[in-house]
Amino acid sequence: MAQFFSVHPDNPQPRLLKQAVALLAQGGVLAVPTDSSYALVCHLDDKAAVDALRRIRGLDDKQLLSLVCRDLSELASYARVDNAQYRLLKLGTPGPFTFVLEASKEVPRRISHPQRKTIGLRVPEHGVLLDLLELHEGPLLATTLILPGETDPLNDPEEIRDRLEKQVAGVIEAGACPSAPTTVIDLTTSPPEVLRLGRGDPASLGL
Repeated sequence: MAQFFSVHPDNPQPRLLKQAVALLAQGGVLAVPTDSSYALVCHLDDKAAVDALRRIRGLDDKQLLSLVCRDLSELASYARVDNAQYRLLKLGTPGPFTFVLEASKEVPRRISHPQRKTIGLRVPEHGVLLDLLELHEGPLLATTLILPGETDPLNDPEEIRDRLEKQVAGVIEAGACPSAPTTVIDLTTSPPEVLRLGRGDPASLGL
């Protein structure tokens, strides 16, 4: 049975977020609000949790997953970033963008793309999620909460709990959040390529 954490959107209760972090440490998958719809997150070093996250989404090991980071400096430790890429990252973080970059050795091989050795990375502009990351003391593996056979992200925490109560360890509710996924931009190509148009506006990055 999924635990339901209802937190204040501006001043989330640390006690509740610590309970959610404890579920992550125990191998649980959480449904969390972001600045671009709900996402599923788990501990990046827990193979069973990563497998569970992929199962819920219906993803195979070739589907790119993302790391949600606290800030740009943390993001840069999980990817190989040149000066041109860094300038775009500075423009797009924090915000509703996922950037595809070459994974560094800090990223477990099983979660980077098996052929290309790439990883999606993002820094969200969402206070509750950033507080969760701070208490977790590191990035979380994430994917937009779109269920198999559906095209739109789930965005109602009550519906998420009802539909996934036996598959996720917890759901965090923090008021309304947007219903569009992130814009995904591949920075490993020249020029950068927009792989998915979502909430983030590529024009704000000069693309």
